[in-house]
Amino acid sequence: MLKENERIDQLMQYDLKIIQSPKVFSFSLDAVLLGHFAKLRNRDDQKVIDLCSGNGAVALMISQKTKSPVYGIEIQEELVDMARRSIQLNGLEDRISMIHKDLKNLSTVHYDTVDVITCNPPYFPLEENGQVNPNEHLAIARHELYLSLDELLHTISKLLKMNGKAYIVYRPSRFLELMDGMRKYHITPKSVQFVHPNEQSSANMVLVEGIKYGKEAGFKMLPPLYVHDESGNYRPEVRKILYGEE
Repeated sequence: MLKENERIDQLMQYDLKIIQSPKVFSFSLDAVLLGHFAKLRNRDDQKVIDLCSGNGAVALMISQKTKSPVYGIEIQEELVDMARRSIQLNGLEDRISMIHKDLKNLSTVHYDTVDVITCNPPYFPLEENGQVNPNEHLAIARHELYLSLDELLHTISKLLKMNGKAYIVYRPSRFLELMDGMRKYHITPKSVQFVHPNEQSSANMVLVEGIKYGKEAGFKMLPPLYVHDESGNYRPEVRKILYGEE
């Protein structure tokens, strides 16, 4: 089951096991927050897709919030393999499927058919400092080597059916670019939550919900989420997200 440099970690709140590798890919807090932020109906007649799925962390989490099948789409073959073994490890082969595809050449999923999309995309444009992570797997996951924000949002819009929902975690430094791109492709921002390391720090993540051709009225700016308290410990609301603890 495990390959060289791999380990099994726990997704504590969901009582799931996930295969990780520090040399290939390990999920971070942004994935856990995205999995928590996404709203899914507990029914079996929807199509749910996790784009830029990595090693399947978000797909595993959201599979516990719905009876509908979940499809993870990831460009890196090694990460797809890790995700598939994690799915098998948790006995979720009938609930989650991993698809090894480039989103720009996606013929597996028909357009205008998807109810819910989650996505933890590459954050960094290539021109930012001209620096790319020397680890090939991390570089693809974090930098726009194969997928730009515009290409991602265009794909999300094509996949979603009318009133389908998208949930994205992104960097605040590109928040305006994200908002402009969503509106360009008819994904109406409906709720936004900024995530801060602590109460004294600027936000370093933003969670966004959008609806395809949604109404302009009713936008919500949710209260900020502060991850750590003054002692550096997880705040109770974050502990609940991570571990299911009150």
